[in-house]
Amino acid sequence: MKMESCGIGLIACLLAYFSSPSAGYPNGKVQEVCSSMVPLHGSSSQLFPKHIIEVNVTQFRSGDHVKVSLSGPAFEGFFLQARSANNLRGPAIGSFVLADGRKSQLLTCGRVKNSAVSHTSKSKKTHIDAYWIAPRDAPETVQFLVTVVEKFRIYWVKIPGPVISQPKMTTKSIPTSPPISNLTKPFNASDCGNTKFCVRNPSDCDPKVKDCFFLAFKQDDSMMLVEMSGPAEGYIAFALSHDQWMGGGDDAYFCISDDHNVDMNTASLSGRSYPAFDSQNALEEMSWRLADGLIQCSFQRKIHLSAFQGRFNLDADYYIFLADGEVSEDGAIRKHHRQPLMTNRKYNVTGSPEDIGGSRSPFLIKAHGALMFVAWMTTVNIGVIVARFFKPVWSHSLLFGEEIWFQVHRMLMMATVLLTSVSFVLPFVYRGGWSQQASFHPYLGCTVMALALIQPLMAAFRPPPQAPRRQIFNWLHWSTGTTARILAVVTMFMGIDLQALNLPNPWDIYTMIGFVAWHVGLDVLLEIHGYCLIRKVEVLEDDRIQILQSLTSAEAKGHTFKKTVLIIYICGNIAFLVTFLVRIGQV
Repeated sequence: MKMESCGIGLIACLLAYFSSPSAGYPNGKVQEVCSSMVPLHGSSSQLFPKHIIEVNVTQFRSGDHVKVSLSGPAFEGFFLQARSANNLRGPAIGSFVLADGRKSQLLTCGRVKNSAVSHTSKSKKTHIDAYWIAPRDAPETVQFLVTVVEKFRIYWVKIPGPVISQPKMTTKSIPTSPPISNLTKPFNASDCGNTKFCVRNPSDCDPKVKDCFFLAFKQDDSMMLVEMSGPAEGYIAFALSHDQWMGGGDDAYFCISDDHNVDMNTASLSGRSYPAFDSQNALEEMSWRLADGLIQCSFQRKIHLSAFQGRFNLDADYYIFLADGEVSEDGAIRKHHRQPLMTNRKYNVTGSPEDIGGSRSPFLIKAHGALMFVAWMTTVNIGVIVARFFKPVWSHSLLFGEEIWFQVHRMLMMATVLLTSVSFVLPFVYRGGWSQQASFHPYLGCTVMALALIQPLMAAFRPPPQAPRRQIFNWLHWSTGTTARILAVVTMFMGIDLQALNLPNPWDIYTMIGFVAWHVGLDVLLEIHGYCLIRKVEVLEDDRIQILQSLTSAEAKGHTFKKTVLIIYICGNIAFLVTFLVRIGQV
């Protein structure tokens, strides 16, 4: 009885322990504790914080983007909010945008969307950045609070961060932002190339037209007048860069449409993080216009701005980027939905006036797409058809000591491997390494590249035709090649929608579907023809009447049909190929 009592007691203790309110959130979905910010881990909070919160400003205005940084010893989870400094028990205030979507995510607390930031996994972190957007109804003072989880039972709740405040406006105070006036008429491109340095997309477009992206620089002694316009769907921006990548401290200028108003801001770009907007504005004589579906911004800035960190001097050579995108309800800019326009080389906007265009698809990415299309939609398909259907057609004709069908097949397959190899290297050269933003496309591409290299290696060690292992080789050769072709088509379907290639949608999908249907249709036609020819030969053999003459006649007709189909197929491939390459060249 004693043993039974002890066992029942132990079970009761275990049940009580595991039924206590303890829950972990390794995925960061902690909306349940939005108010208390206390993890449901079944233990008490630590008393002395090891982690700190830092901000890049001490004062804010409505719509400002405040950079908030959390740092300290390695931690697994966190929960960040902004609240009224006079009511820390109150609701979350304002909204956030992410600096790194891999480490952090946005949560909605109460009725305020994106009003908190948390972790995405329990992987170790030592530093997190986010940007808080000040709402229109923000209190006079705001304080940032964070809960940090080092381990499941070791955490700190509501670590206090800096307090930032809105500037007190008095009759004697001087506004920190220069006055903004409205433009009275659209920009004019007539001086482009004469007194203005202009970037336009499409080339030679009229800035009065909605679909025209327009950027102009006009020097006036030590000042530079900048004009920028584009569709009024959110924001337009341009950036000056030392390389062909947006990021790495590039100098950016934003024109943001927000509730029938326009804000002009400068920012520094760092990788794929949210732009770091400047607390001080280096722009002067700002004016804007929202009309006819266009957002138009004009401002001046000094050519040399040594006092403002992150702003480039304009009398140097830079790549120029033009981008546009949407703005969320809380005023946060969203990632541009298409590849930014980029000039084809560096320009000095203080030099001789020019009127230039640009491309939304880099040359190396265009070449990558074109070469892969030639390899896996043209040369490999023709090579497979020749090997599958033309052995009897060219069985007695030799070329350099080998049957013609085999030489043609081998030549086309080696061309496929060569084109794939060259194309495979180009994105790595352009990106400078592996791309984390291309989903499964690069992984499938690497698989296709590996299979393409395995095929010729296998063929080099193929057994003689009568060897017992020849059937095994034939099966492996066919299955590897077929797998590579299927994966190549899937990879191209995924690649044509990537921003960097910038093909028109849905034209690109329809073209690919048409190309695949064209190949499958011709393949099925030749299979049916081959089946019918075999049936005809079987009938002739059963009848035993004029077998040799009939067989010869049937074979001759069959060979002529196959050659005709091959010519039609090659012509169709060339037509599809030219159409595709022309479209790639136009973007």
